Amino acid sequence: MVLKLKAEARNDITQSEIKQLRANGQVPGVVYGKKVGNTAIAIDTKELLQLLRRNPHAIIEMELPGGEKQPVMINELQRDKVSRTLLHVDFHQINMDEPVKTVVALEFVGEAKGAQEGGIVQVQLHELEIRCLPQHIPGSIRVDVSELGLGENLLVSHLSVPAEIEVKSDPNELVVTILAPQKEAVAEESAEQEAKGEVSAEKNGATADEVAAEETV
Repeated sequence: MVLKLKAEARNDITQSEIKQLRANGQVPGVVYGKKVGNTAIAIDTKELLQLLRRNPHAIIEMELPGGEKQPVMINELQRDKVSRTLLHVDFHQINMDEPVKTVVALEFVGEAKGAQEGGIVQVQLHELEIRCLPQHIPGSIRVDVSELGLGENLLVSHLSVPAEIEVKSDPNELVVTILAPQKEAVAEESAEQEAKGEVSAEKNGATADEVAAEETV
């Protein structure tokens, strides 16, 4: 998936100039690489947010100041800790003939057999680390959970990925598991508590009889 983004030149130096840039609806950033050096840029905030919603790990065809176009990827995003407002973005220019490391979203499909029996599908991993040529980066990797029963799980090593993609995540990392129904555990706990209550009542009843017998004497 290749997305497009236009970058403008920026010459701001002071914090007040950067603040004004953000107030004007732009995010300060930098793009670096063999063919672009280290170039300070500004990106339209709305366009960047739309791109992030679609796929933050996609290849981006960036139109640089001056009209030159280069393939880039987002390397780092800085956000305000409280408001989560975008503060700065780093891009790195890539070579389409060289493999890159990135992450790709996992897309879970199907209804697990265990879920049909009342189990709970618990997803532990949402993204997979991969390495491949830029043009082979998928929009997502499908994970079919339909055959998973109660207590069963899938590891990274169980995932099916195209041959041109090298998985970099730990092969033993848990991806998804099917937990036993909680209501059974709750029912067992209630039954246990009820049994304890009956035992306690029997003991109390015996004590009361003994007391009554003593009072009669």
